[in-house]
Amino acid sequence: MSLLSEYIGGVTWGFMGRRGTWANDAAESSMELMKRATGANWTAIAFSALQATPQSTEIPYWSEPTVSDEEVRWAIRQAKSLELKVCLKPIVNCADGTWRAHINFFDKDVPCEPKWSEWFRSYTAFILHYAVLAEESGCEMFCVGCELVQTDRRAAEWRALIAEVRKVYSGVITYNCDKYQEDNVSWWDALDVISSSGYYPEQDWEVQLDRIEAVVTKHGKPFFFMEAGCPSRTGSAAIPNDWSLEGGPDLEEQSRFYLAMFGACGKRDWVQGFMLWDWPAQLYPLDEAAGNDDYCMYGKPAAGIIEEYYSSKTKSPPTL
Repeated sequence: MSLLSEYIGGVTWGFMGRRGTWANDAAESSMELMKRATGANWTAIAFSALQATPQSTEIPYWSEPTVSDEEVRWAIRQAKSLELKVCLKPIVNCADGTWRAHINFFDKDVPCEPKWSEWFRSYTAFILHYAVLAEESGCEMFCVGCELVQTDRRAAEWRALIAEVRKVYSGVITYNCDKYQEDNVSWWDALDVISSSGYYPEQDWEVQLDRIEAVVTKHGKPFFFMEAGCPSRTGSAAIPNDWSLEGGPDLEEQSRFYLAMFGACGKRDWVQGFMLWDWPAQLYPLDEAAGNDDYCMYGKPAAGIIEEYYSSKTKSPPTL
C-alpha cells in the first residue's frame, strides 16, 4: 500500500481506555459518532501498557489496566465496519505518572543498574505482540513507538526492532516522534512514513513547517501528523501540548487552533494528513460539551471545522 497519493483524515480513538471499557455499546457509539462528526477516513486505535517508572525494564502489556487483545480486535473490527482504515498504536507509559519521553538509561551498561538492552528486549516483545495482532486483523498501518524522546538516539536498537516487526507485519510502518524532534531522529530511512506530534503554537506553524519540510525532503518519505490537537481551554492554542494548563472551558480557543493549523498545513502538499488527538471510547454526554475542556471535539465547533477540512481533502469533486 502506498501513501504517496493518499490523504489521511484520521482521529485517534480510545487512548485513555482501560481494560473493560472497550467492546461495549458506549464504545461502539463513540466510534460511530467520531466518524459521523469528523468525516474521518482513518483512525489510530491507541492504548497503553504501563511500566512502573521511567527506569523500569519490564512492560507487562498482558495485564491490567491494558485493554485485552479481544478488546483491541473488537475495536479494529468496529473501525473496519465503519470503512475506516486503521493504524494500530500501542504506547508505553509510566505508572508513576512520568511522561514516557523521560524513559532513559545510561548510555553504557553499568552492573546493577537498569540497562537499555533490558528495556529494548521487553519493549520489542511488547511491540511484536501487537504487530502480529495488527497483521492478523488487517491493519493498514502500525506505529512502533510514540514520543519516546530519550530513546530516539538509540538508532541501532530501533533499526533492529523495525527489522523484527517487518518479519511479522506486512503493512505500513511509522514512528510517532515528539514535537520539535523531527530533525533529531536519524533512522527515518528504516520506516515507510515519517510522523510526529503536531502540538505547535497557533502562531508558530509556518516556522515549524519550514523546519519539518527540510526533514521530509532529505529523506524522501511521506509525512503526516500522527498526533495534533488542542484542548478547548483558555490559553491552550499557545501551548496545545500542555494538558494540565489551567484555564476555563473555551470552545473558540480550540476552533482557532484548528483553523490556524489547517490553514498553514493546507498550503503544504507534503503534509499528507493527521490522526487528530483525540476521541475517547467513553464519551461525555453531548449536553456537557460546552463545559468540557479536553482535546475531544465531540459536540464542539471544532468538529465541524475538521469535517469541512477533511472533506475538502478526501472527497473527489463532482464531475460535470
